Amino acid sequence: MARVYMLANIMAGKERFIRDTLRGTKGVVNADIITGAYDLVAVLEAKDMNGIFNKILKEIRKIKGLTRTETFVAVE
Repeated sequence: MARVYMLANIMAGKERFIRDTLRGTKGVVNADIITGAYDLVAVLEAKDMNGIFNKILKEIRKIKGLTRTETFVAVE
């Protein structure tokens, strides 16, 4: 099982919409609005890294209001 932590920046006022959209997306284990340099953190899991990165590139990054993502791969 592969897991990543994805941090995201979001346009003001779209935080809850994007959080709820991510929470309803297959492969997204959890998504929370956070404080600090990023607006949201999400945990994604899939069979392998290709599955996760395909999900991010083909589905998640197309969500309107999402301006930037940064992905951190879990190693253990």
